Amino acid sequence: EVQLVESGGGLVQAGGSLRLSCTASGTSFDHYAIGWFRQAPGKAREVVSCISSSGHTTEYTDSVKGRFTISRDNAKSMVFLEMNSLKPEDTAVYYCASALTSWCSSRSRGYDSWGQGAQVTVSS
Repeated sequence: EVQLVESGGGLVQAGGSLRLSCTASGTSFDHYAIGWFRQAPGKAREVVSCISSSGHTTEYTDSVKGRFTISRDNAKSMVFLEMNSLKPEDTAVYYCASALTSWCSSRSRGYDSWGQGAQVTVSS
């Protein structure tokens, strides 16, 4: 089983940037896709981005395309989410999660290991 810890959240002004990191421990990190999800107060959790186990395939929800970039370093067991041109509506708790497969899933039930979350707050 993979254990995940997020870091890099914080408070930033609109238009600013943040880089989230997801550090994994345990076995077989490089066998599984990793997703980033977010949950804003009063809203359902939504998938933001996902990267396949090899890193060759990435996916983004429409609202972050062109602003966010996902990447991974399997040698270091880490996944990153570079967030640029941040907007107040990006404010949420961000979670990384390990998929059940090497390819991405857009559904929460496709993931079985979750980090504790990192708060991202974008002020206007």
